[in-house]
Amino acid sequence: LKLFTVARSRARFCLSGACGGCAAMPPKKKVGAKKEVGKKAGAKPIELEAPLAEEDVAPEPELAEEEAVAAEAPAEAPAEAHADAPAEAADAEMEGGDEAGASAGGEGTEAAKTWVEHETDAAPAKGQSIQDVCVFRTEDTTLNVMQTVTGKHLMALSDGGFQYFLAGARASIGLKAGRYMFEVLLTECKGTTDSPPGKAAGPRPKCYARMGFATEDASLLLGDGALSVCFDTEGFFTHGKTRTKVCSNKVGQGQVAALLLNLDPSSPNANTVSLFVDGVRASPPQALPDGLKGKVLYPAVTYRNLTLQVHFGKSPLRPLPFKCLTVQEALVTDGVVRKAAEKNGKHEVIVPVGLPDEGTFDWLDGFLAKHRDYVELSDRAILDWANKSGLPRQGGYSKRSCNDKPELGFGLPGMDDFSLQKVISMVAPLLPRNYVIMEVKDCLLESGRKELLDRFPSSDFNKMARVVIGEPPADFKVLVHEHTLKEKQDRAQGEARRKKVEVAKKKAAEEAKRKREAAEKKRQEAVKKAKEAKAKAREKKEGEEGAAEEEAAAEEAVEEDAKEEEDAKMEEEVKEEEVKVELTAEEKQRHFIKRDIPDLVPKDMSGTYMKFTIPKKEEGFDNVVFEWQSAGECQTYLESWISDRKVTQRVEDLQPSDWFRSKHNEWQKALASWKKKAAEHKDPSKKKAAEAAKRKAEASKSKKEGGEEGDEEEKEEEVAAEEAKEEAKIEIDVDDLDVFAVEDINDLGNGEPLFANFAPEDWALLTLRFELHLLVHAFRHDLADPSRTAFHESHLTYYYNKYYKRAFNVKYFGVSKLQDIIDWIQDTVEIVPKNGTMEWQLSEDTPLHNFVKLTEDHRRDRQRRMDMGDETAELKFQRSAQSAGAPRQPPSNPMANAVKGGARQ
Repeated sequence: LKLFTVARSRARFCLSGACGGCAAMPPKKKVGAKKEVGKKAGAKPIELEAPLAEEDVAPEPELAEEEAVAAEAPAEAPAEAHADAPAEAADAEMEGGDEAGASAGGEGTEAAKTWVEHETDAAPAKGQSIQDVCVFRTEDTTLNVMQTVTGKHLMALSDGGFQYFLAGARASIGLKAGRYMFEVLLTECKGTTDSPPGKAAGPRPKCYARMGFATEDASLLLGDGALSVCFDTEGFFTHGKTRTKVCSNKVGQGQVAALLLNLDPSSPNANTVSLFVDGVRASPPQALPDGLKGKVLYPAVTYRNLTLQVHFGKSPLRPLPFKCLTVQEALVTDGVVRKAAEKNGKHEVIVPVGLPDEGTFDWLDGFLAKHRDYVELSDRAILDWANKSGLPRQGGYSKRSCNDKPELGFGLPGMDDFSLQKVISMVAPLLPRNYVIMEVKDCLLESGRKELLDRFPSSDFNKMARVVIGEPPADFKVLVHEHTLKEKQDRAQGEARRKKVEVAKKKAAEEAKRKREAAEKKRQEAVKKAKEAKAKAREKKEGEEGAAEEEAAAEEAVEEDAKEEEDAKMEEEVKEEEVKVELTAEEKQRHFIKRDIPDLVPKDMSGTYMKFTIPKKEEGFDNVVFEWQSAGECQTYLESWISDRKVTQRVEDLQPSDWFRSKHNEWQKALASWKKKAAEHKDPSKKKAAEAAKRKAEASKSKKEGGEEGDEEEKEEEVAAEEAKEEAKIEIDVDDLDVFAVEDINDLGNGEPLFANFAPEDWALLTLRFELHLLVHAFRHDLADPSRTAFHESHLTYYYNKYYKRAFNVKYFGVSKLQDIIDWIQDTVEIVPKNGTMEWQLSEDTPLHNFVKLTEDHRRDRQRRMDMGDETAELKFQRSAQSAGAPRQPPSNPMANAVKGGARQ
């Protein structure tokens, strides 16, 4: 460092021209001023006094040539402008800070100039100074901050994705009065590898720092919120969302940035903060926001890929133009010391145990707001940290599948492969601080809790479970109702604004139309009057007087129209009133905030909720605290909750059994024979061949049973039987036949099957009827859970696809909701109104031909309704649907060979 300082001093000596080596050289062309950056519109320019001496500037290597040219600029500048500057000018001077901080080689002005310094030497300290050493407590730093050399140097983790994250640290001594400073030396800038091709680029710049002051309740990252102010290495001053260019030079490696906080009411720069670089003022004093005045402000730094030396000691690294006390020299009356609070010499690890979507994260937010010394360990916290670090994310930060384990989606190495979580899990147990491990699913599983607790040694941490299950307390309900009311109010207000905009647009269109019509009418009247006036002028000498009167009348009409328009505008002005909304009775009964994003993805929820348990001390906890209800009440609530979820959650690992396959194969064979029989009945040639084959088969069977002796008698009996059948065919009325009294659905007695008149829609309903019947029984049979014998209607498409390997879509049947389909087959399955589950109406051993009878009975009823003129009875299925019995081939539906197997009636 000494060698570097000597080399830099020699370079400055050469640039200043003091050596005389460049005197004989021809003068270089003067470099023009660069474009000013960050200049505010209408900002008051700051009066400048004199150029900075070259020895007070730390030039960057790439700016050496411009600094050499700047050294040839005039050495004097008028200073009379500031001779009588009032003390109150600090605020006005701050507004023009974009022009004031320019120095040699900077971006703001053509030549380096300085500020008229109103700060004076500090008086000797009167009173006792704070004896505690100003340090960075571990709990006042982010997880990636690594302190070295007894806390004198701050480094940051830069592996496993941490190279993209900001690190933050806040000092232990805060200031509430007086004028004090601290320094930051940028000792090292770490290089990082670029992202691979095709991946999103990391944040820029990669080496970056912010230095400033923050309150005790502020975020550890400067610039995050309105409770801090800071300067950054890019020359900006930041408060909240406001970022203003106040310094033209960047702060680089090897330079010392000094932050001066002036809270002395007698100073002309009272309630301001200033930046000095290598002992030279780099920006005018920046006024503290009103929200920070009167509060205790702590020195703080935020950085990325840098190593910093933060100096609070009595001897400044770079003396300022005036004497100033450092933070370590603060008087007891001017400062406040924050000390660590430990319990039994140990820190705490809290494991919140709460049910999904029942206020777990809301409870955690309230807990962290009251206990700011606790650090949340969760994927949700990682996303929030990445957002504050300016890391771009695909789809933005509001897009996530769940709150517990949201997908990261950064497209960056070390982030999407969960390397960051691995580094955190290794580093967190090494740091003496309090943690809250927020993982909804793992904290509800005994195995998950054990894995989480094993990471933290009992010698260093007290392990506590906080159970937030059951009915929440009254104060939590109040917060829920307030949040619900606010959301409802915002929606109503937005809707009112939208309607007002629509009304305004409509009125504006009508007004524009009225004006166009009025202008056209005036034009036509003016043309008409002009013609009349011209005709009169020819006839009479007094034509000119008539024209003058017409002009006066036209002006009067215009004035009247303008007045009418002004009155109309005044009438149209509607005062925007606040839309008042109230919570409904149902909303008042809610105990938890209804979020758009669930806590768990459906797969994790359905696969683990049966294993959720209440934590016990035997699992390795030092204490188990029940926040809302007692242990017994929580256990009862959990059991009831699991029972309710059995209805609403699907079973992800359910697989079709051999019992289901045998039943389904039996059905497919029967269905194929029925369709073949229907096709033969409709084709005369096939019908005769089938009857002949049937007679031959019966004769062969009789021959085997009775032998050769009874051949003649059998032939006579066969002829008699055929004659009897022919007579019976004439006597049977199929339409009046009771379908449920039919013994053989393949032959009603006249050779006609019961399903002879089936249309494609009827075959589809027949198949659907049996498939849903078999599905609800297979679910009960394969799950084998007496407490869960049916599934919810919303899961029908999932189980149908799992069992039949085909998609189920109600639109294939020409309807918009499942209930319309169930109404057709309500004699087979139904939806229970109470809980929405699918229940069977027929036993699992129901004969297959019964489904044909039910389908025929429904067909006849539907036909009678259509004959009476009921158009709603007509079925309008999609004819492009595939066979239900065919292999999986999208798109498909339960219309089993409906198009191929029958003709429309």
